[in-house]
Amino acid sequence: MAKTPEAVTELLERVWTPAKAAANREREMLAEYAKSIGESEVIRPSDWRFYSEKVRAAKFDIDENLVKPYFSLDRMLEALFDVAFQLYGLKFVARPDLKAYHEDVVVYEVHEEVDGQDTIRAIFLHDNFARQYKSGGAWMSEFRSQSRNVDDLDTNVIPIVINNNNFTKAADGEPTLLSFDDCITLFHEFGHGCHGMLSDSKYQRLASTNVLRDFVELPSQLMEHWIRHPQVLSKHARHYQTNEPIPAELLAKLMAARTFQQGFATVEYSVCALIDQALHTLSAKEIATLDLTAFEAAQLAKLEMPEGIVMRHRIPHFTHLFAGSGYAAGYYVYLWAEVLDADAFDAFLEAGDIFDKATAAKARKYIYSSGSTIDHMEGYRAFRGRDPRIEPMLKKKGLLN
Repeated sequence: MAKTPEAVTELLERVWTPAKAAANREREMLAEYAKSIGESEVIRPSDWRFYSEKVRAAKFDIDENLVKPYFSLDRMLEALFDVAFQLYGLKFVARPDLKAYHEDVVVYEVHEEVDGQDTIRAIFLHDNFARQYKSGGAWMSEFRSQSRNVDDLDTNVIPIVINNNNFTKAADGEPTLLSFDDCITLFHEFGHGCHGMLSDSKYQRLASTNVLRDFVELPSQLMEHWIRHPQVLSKHARHYQTNEPIPAELLAKLMAARTFQQGFATVEYSVCALIDQALHTLSAKEIATLDLTAFEAAQLAKLEMPEGIVMRHRIPHFTHLFAGSGYAAGYYVYLWAEVLDADAFDAFLEAGDIFDKATAAKARKYIYSSGSTIDHMEGYRAFRGRDPRIEPMLKKKGLLN
């Protein structure tokens, strides 16, 4: 979507300056804490995360043992399906009679109303628990993608979509309790799932998540915004024993903690993306005599890398770039998707309703359904009425003063 190296570099540089300033302020805060407990004010890379967690605990006083009871998996699934219904009219009907490959997997028929008729939109499988031999992490995949070219009648082939997570399953009779980060993961993967379930393409090759790398994370990261919004949390984050809603004070702490140490996180990522771009602008002659260590040091000096932070991926083990060609000169895509998701969610905020029907209809048409049937930037412009702006992402990260 970014189209040119110049556009990528402009994006990264516009983020780099405020992120660097925020990281320097964060280092000063950590130094003050270290001094207050009688330790050195010099914050080394090996110290940063240690002191950061100490300051986080003191500043926000968030105890996970107090948070998790408000985020049972059952409650969060209700939130997930409620958001999907309010935005896109999707209804998830459990089908316990349909046996999947493991007893933990829940199978749903996904219904919607089309021209007054109840219609099956997709089959959705949810495999939420960790178990022996299951791959780690979280992901979305498809057993079958949507298409309409199986015959001459334009018959729609409904997709069969699965979300995999690795939550720790509770003991029999007990609810599975999630951390807030787990909840974000749940919604993130469901965003990918909606990308598959809402696909509307004639050809399978252009359907679902078969899109550009700097677009594919938009549907997933956009979905995260709803679980971060107080309107959703106040409705669905309820204590699994008392059914009491999450206390306003605890909710305020969770919201405030979202931007903690975002300067550090943005710097350690953005510097890798900047160096990725710099590496891929070298000529063949320059590459032939390239000293990676000297090149890295020169680039970090040029960027005025904040003290106490190192690259998330040093060049020799930057596998995104060298294990294959998929992310070569493309590590920026995660940040680009953040620009898009923050700007896209702002469309709902500007409408005055995070479930605004008109905005949701455009999001469905141009973000979740179109796949690669249209140019992604043209589609985004059709959704937003303009090019994406960086300011909502900076605001989301707390990088705007």
